[in-house]
Amino acid sequence: MGKRLLFLILFLGILLQVSAQEVKVEGYFLQDSAKLGERIGYVLKASYPKEKQLIFPDSVYDFSPFVLLEKKTFISSTKESMTVDSAVYYLSNFELDPSLFLTLPVYELNRYDSVAHFPLEAELKLKLTLDSIPEQLVFQENNVYQPIEKKWNWLLFGGIALIAILGLGVFFWLFADRIKKIWNERNEKRRWKRFQRRWAAATQNLKNENSMNAADELLGLWKGYMESITNLPIKEWTSSEIGEKLEDIRIFSSLRSIEMIIYAGKTLEIQEASDYLLEVAQEKFHEKLSKIKHVRANH
Repeated sequence: MGKRLLFLILFLGILLQVSAQEVKVEGYFLQDSAKLGERIGYVLKASYPKEKQLIFPDSVYDFSPFVLLEKKTFISSTKESMTVDSAVYYLSNFELDPSLFLTLPVYELNRYDSVAHFPLEAELKLKLTLDSIPEQLVFQENNVYQPIEKKWNWLLFGGIALIAILGLGVFFWLFADRIKKIWNERNEKRRWKRFQRRWAAATQNLKNENSMNAADELLGLWKGYMESITNLPIKEWTSSEIGEKLEDIRIFSSLRSIEMIIYAGKTLEIQEASDYLLEVAQEKFHEKLSKIKHVRANH
């Protein structure tokens, strides 16, 4: 009986030690309710063994239905082989739902992939500031007629407005497709120029810092643009799947060169890899532009 009891105590001790080494994530709002558009803070904390590598979401993460305003990070603290990281995300809400829920992941980086740890959902209630409407409306009595000056020929004005509306309707009906194609082409060009600026900044940031966060931001920027222009779920694919689906093995090797900074913490020369990824994005941009122009020419 004594041996069984001793074995049970040792077994429970091992379980407690193992559970203490797990990644623990906590997320909550700094207030339980907020006005429409008000700036509110969401705290994300992670406690994990110091030998593990964890990263928090950044600006490329989809915070819907909230809008990210700012992210503040804090210095990690380690005590008795456990590390604690935390960040505060300042968000705004423009939805009219009575309650909104949010849970942000913390990514544990392994050798070839990553594991997402989610805290419990945090609730934020909408705070309405409209005054209550009285049960019975009170109108101001005024039985004095006011003279109205007639300076406009409203009949003529209405006729002109009706003709203008009809003219715009006919114009839109005749040229709607062409206008839409021109608008789409202009939007694609603007989006490409914006991507080029962000890519140059992110690449320079990675060269200067050579950090996991800078590498993750660069990969997220490229995958997000490629997904938007190809309508393919590129964010959900691994590097090998992207190279296979796009039928270009060099894409895989370029992505892996940057991922080695994230997963292996290696300091690498990434100029060639970043230049090729930009070249691939530019090629897809020109393909999209050619399709838009081709459709417009056929109309």
